[in-house]
This record gives sequence, structure tokens and C-alpha cells, in this order.
Amino acid sequence: MSSRRSFLKNTILAGTAISTVPSFGFNIIKGIAPDDSQIIGHGDYKYKIHRDWAKMSVSQNPIFNCHEMQMDSKGRLLMLGDHTANNMFVFDKSGKLLDAWGTRYPGGHGLTLHDEGGEDVLYICDSGWGQDKGGVWFEQAGTVHKTKIDGKLIFTFPDPRTIGVYTHDMKYMPTETCVGPNGDVYIADGYGSNYVLQFSHKGEFIRKFGGMKNENKEHNLNQTHGVAIDYRDKNNPVLVCTSRNEHSFKWYTLDGKYIKTVHMPGAFVCRPVLDDDNIYSGVCWSTTREGKNWVRDTGFVTILDGNNKVVSNPGGEAPVYKDGVLQQMYQAPKPTFNHGHDVFVDEDKNLYICQWNAHRTPPIKLERV
Repeated sequence: MSSRRSFLKNTILAGTAISTVPSFGFNIIKGIAPDDSQIIGHGDYKYKIHRDWAKMSVSQNPIFNCHEMQMDSKGRLLMLGDHTANNMFVFDKSGKLLDAWGTRYPGGHGLTLHDEGGEDVLYICDSGWGQDKGGVWFEQAGTVHKTKIDGKLIFTFPDPRTIGVYTHDMKYMPTETCVGPNGDVYIADGYGSNYVLQFSHKGEFIRKFGGMKNENKEHNLNQTHGVAIDYRDKNNPVLVCTSRNEHSFKWYTLDGKYIKTVHMPGAFVCRPVLDDDNIYSGVCWSTTREGKNWVRDTGFVTILDGNNKVVSNPGGEAPVYKDGVLQQMYQAPKPTFNHGHDVFVDEDKNLYICQWNAHRTPPIKLERV
């Protein structure tokens, strides 16, 4: 695949003809017969599959793609998707659907929840990719919105092209946000120009870093899909970013100076999710044993420990290190997932997996065993 932002040839998704699709997209569906009786994962991170966790009817509350999930201060799970009948689903922990709202975000993609002075607020990324009524993909400028917990708009962050940060010919298609310890907001322009944009909590631009034009190529970001604050060193919080096309996570200081790279061979990782000493991430695709990329239904989940060593791959094969070097990772022979896009970790260390391009299915729960 030569470009992540070109259109692929015509294909079929779940029996619906789609005339054109974005290049981070679709291939011909292959059959998967999931075995939910198996325990997946490795080492101390093993899980029982609950594919029917979400108690809902997709005919009444349609789903397109499940992108990301967060938990609010009331213990409710909020899931952002890109179906404009209901961008946001709200579940209790049993999977009961409590609410559904939102028609604003045809490219609903990134969801961050932040406690701001005792009030839950949301940062919602619309990546700019959407489908029209005929099922044809379209591309437009993306947006980032700060809202109240019920979706009421507080303000929208400025498009970097309108404030002189980007030139007018640069794409802006943001995929993720995170909030720093001082309230600064970091926006990952993952489907656009691959920068991380730093703003104050009031939406005032501070700086940009990453991109694809650094003299030292190690400092580049190539499909900056996710961004998170790494608080594992409490005295030195840093930023961890996804460089998905490089199968990597990269660390930066909070003012954008490159620190290090951790390579994830074969895994097109999504956003890093920090919980205690671990990093969890959905693997949206993985390289096949034949060396092919962007093959349909090749996703799983990966888990790193406090030393950034992969310790488990639920839905994938066990990680293997040789002489301290992580070897190529693959989906398990009996797959569990289509395309793992996000992981939420609850207080009992159960996982909730949001999937992209998964036949319009709701999230899957993985119960820690």
C-alpha cells in the first residue's frame, strides 16, 4: 500500500457495497469463526472472552465503527463511534445501554475524558473521514471539540491552518488528544500532517513537534495515531506517541523533545493506554507470516510492562524475545479480533476492546483470569 491517505479499490463490507474507501481501510472480508471458550493472552495477562457483553440492539442503535472508550466519574463507560445516528454510547459495567447521543461527528475517532475541577469534560476528535448516505467515503478537515459529559459544546480548537501553524495546503485530520499535568492539551494529527499540536487548556496554541521532516528521522512521527501522558515516573511525566506506520511508540518530553523509541515489530499499534505500570494498545493490523501488510482481520491487543517489554498479546501469538530484541508479532491462528482499535482497563483489570471495521459489532469484554 503506497499511501495511507489514498483511496483503495472497490470492495464489500458486510454485504453493503462501498464504492470508495480510505487507504487506512478495507480489504475483502475473510471468514472468522471465533472460539469464545478459549482463554487468550499470555503469562499473568490472560482473559476470558465476553463477546456479548454489550446488551443492545444494533438495529435500534446502529454502529459503524467502535473507536474509543473511557469511564466517567459515575462509573459509566462512554464509547465514541462514527455513526451519526448516535456517535456516543453510554453503558454501565454490566453492558446495559444507558444512553446514546450525538450526530455531530461523522469521523468520530478520538475520545479523552478529563476531570477539570471536579467536572468530567470530554475531548472529541473527528478525524475528517466519513461516509455519505450512499456508503462512499469522503475526506474533509478534522476537528477537536471540548464538551461537557453530555456532549454540550464548550469550544472547538482552532484549525492550525487558520492560525498560521500550518500552511493552507497541509492536511489537518486529528485522531487523538491527551491532557498534560498542567492542563495543556496535546492533539495528534494522525491522518493529517503527523504533528503533535500543543495547546493551553483555553485553546491557545503553544507549539508543534513530530511531523515527517526532522533532520534526525528518529524524531519523525509517521501516522501519529495516538498520544498519552506517561506518569509511571511520577517525578518526570512524559508524552508517549504512536508512530503506527513505523510499528512503534515514541517518547517525548512535555515540550516536544524526542527521548526514545520502542519498536513493536509487525504491529500497527493504536493509541497507548496507560494503567498502573502497563501500556495497553489495540493492534489494528498485523503483518502476516507471508510478509503482507494491511490484510483484513489481522488485529489483536498488546500489553507492555513497566520496562516497555511486551508481556502478552491477547488475540495474538505469544511475544518472543531473542537476545533482548522483540521478534515479529503475529495474530493467533484462531483469531479473536478483526481490528483492535482501543482498550479500556477497569479497576478489576478487565479489558474492553473497541474494534474498527468489525462488521458493525459492539465492544468485546475480556475478563481477567
